[in-house]
Amino acid sequence: MAEYKLLFEHTNDPTFRTLEGYKAKGGYKGLEKAVAMERSAIVDSIKTSGLRGRGGAGAPAALKWGGMPKEKKTDHYLICNADEGEPGTFKDKQLLETCPFELVEGMTIAGYAVQGDAGYVYIRGEFMDAAKSLREAIDEAYKANLLGKNIMGIEGFNFDLYIHLGAGSYECGEETALMSSLMGERGMPRLKFPHAPFPVIKGVWDKPTLIHNVESYSNVPYIIDRGAEWWASLGASTKNSRGTKIFSVSGHVNKPGNYEVEFGTPLMELIELAGGVRGTMKACIPGGSSMPILDVAKTQEAIIGYEEMMASGSMVGSGGCMVLNDTTDIVKFCWRTAVFYMNESCGKCTPCREGTRWMVQILERIVNGQGREGDVDLLVQVADQIDGRSFCPLGDAAAWPVKGMVKVFREEFDYYIAHGRSMVGREAVLA
Repeated sequence: MAEYKLLFEHTNDPTFRTLEGYKAKGGYKGLEKAVAMERSAIVDSIKTSGLRGRGGAGAPAALKWGGMPKEKKTDHYLICNADEGEPGTFKDKQLLETCPFELVEGMTIAGYAVQGDAGYVYIRGEFMDAAKSLREAIDEAYKANLLGKNIMGIEGFNFDLYIHLGAGSYECGEETALMSSLMGERGMPRLKFPHAPFPVIKGVWDKPTLIHNVESYSNVPYIIDRGAEWWASLGASTKNSRGTKIFSVSGHVNKPGNYEVEFGTPLMELIELAGGVRGTMKACIPGGSSMPILDVAKTQEAIIGYEEMMASGSMVGSGGCMVLNDTTDIVKFCWRTAVFYMNESCGKCTPCREGTRWMVQILERIVNGQGREGDVDLLVQVADQIDGRSFCPLGDAAAWPVKGMVKVFREEFDYYIAHGRSMVGREAVLA
């Protein structure tokens, strides 16, 4: 399969960032069709399409849309998670910078379908160019009566859209921490179902809230305009993954960047789209730094799909595909990954707060040539005690890459401890 550009079809056209240019390429046809439909029919289209969340978990979007109260008794809100803090992932940034109206239209359609009063786009604080591009798109939409009161002249169709810049916290990419931050509280996670209601029942400001990421909302106009059945035909070769997926390919490839492919594409074809591997491939992390690593054999057999990638031992995740060649010191790479998650832990949960620091201490001992017998087993034990024992998935995100690298490249960890240096010939010093 070749690259399949749907969301990125016009990413290189500067006029696509303007309302006039967006409409010239078919923009807002989805909204025009949506307002002529029953709200329930829009939700049914999302269900038929098979759209799953593109932020990492891959939850069916229709469960969220269908979970919003049908009888409106209070304000309804929409949130777009544009925090995108996962190392190796930069697709939403490009979507916001070059295709902002896809998000604006997608959130407006969603707002109509679930009777939303306002939407909030929570953007990573470092994404100033993305925020500027989106701000300009929102302003144009207001001037054209595509946002605000009585949209498109339809009495009672009111929807406002706001931008909120985060402060650089990885933790605020987690939906309950994001909502806390949006409300002016510390960006820490909250209790989740079954111990607390889903956000669609009690979300931001304790009101029904629909949350998706940029890529998820951006697909909505195409689903409504071109038809759910057409959209669902993309990725039909997979078990339950439909549409396209944007991957941010980085690392030891010749053409790093964002590539949009149809689900069902072999992982190696994605890597070839990025110009192939520089040198000899050693491993690949297909879905962002928190996903388990794959060796060459698993990478060569992996298919891009939620269930298919899990069968290969990893996950689609956020789409941050990192390719590593044989010059990579896996132990040092593991240490650097662990340092990131230690620094980004919000500190609320003891297993994550203390466990991430403990893993870093063990790994620093190993890469400094002071590893002890039993350190690798201890490292895995600590990771096991973090995994699944925190309010949010940050603990899992810290544990999975460590466990995965030890599982696949155990001999490199053992070699470090036995010889005080790396198998790949690099000096064991912290850079």
